[in-house]
Amino acid sequence: MTEVVATARRSRITPEREAELYEAVLDLLREVGYDALTMDAVAGRTRSSKATLYRQWGGKAELVVRAIKHTKPDHGEGIDTGSLREDLHASIRVDDDCTLEKNSSLMRGVAMAMHNNPDLRRAFRAQLVEPEMSGFNLMIRRAIDRGEVREDCPALEFVVHMMVGGFATRALLEDQPPTQDFLVSYIDAVVLPALGVPTS
Repeated sequence: MTEVVATARRSRITPEREAELYEAVLDLLREVGYDALTMDAVAGRTRSSKATLYRQWGGKAELVVRAIKHTKPDHGEGIDTGSLREDLHASIRVDDDCTLEKNSSLMRGVAMAMHNNPDLRRAFRAQLVEPEMSGFNLMIRRAIDRGEVREDCPALEFVVHMMVGGFATRALLEDQPPTQDFLVSYIDAVVLPALGVPTS
């Protein structure tokens, strides 16, 4: 489904109603997980008809990913502090610790579901992964143009991997949610040194 078609379909719903619907979808997702979430359940929770949901979003995968995207700020695109270190720190501080914890838990559940759901995987990549990568790539490009990072730095192609690793391994290895303090320290100790950027 193209962005234009999706936008045209959603245009019949007010922004307030759309936000309410997305919140209900995320609540259901936290309660039962992706696989057990049904369009019938969404329709019941949001007092919508299932036909309306399918007309607006085409299916469960698109609806779930749109709901997640609705609550996630764009990291990178609107951040330009003049230094890579401050840009990365600012991208972490967009969300408070409570939001980071909720999003981390939600994303882990969706990531597991993606293994068996190609529609979810495609929608997730198109709506969330690629825009996120684009924002970080723009941030890095500006750092290269400013002379902060060498264009031939071998760590450049792994920046997004490193950032995702900071979020994921905190929960896996320490059974702790990511926090602003942890992620800022991780950026200073791991990401920036790999790119050859001073941290003080």
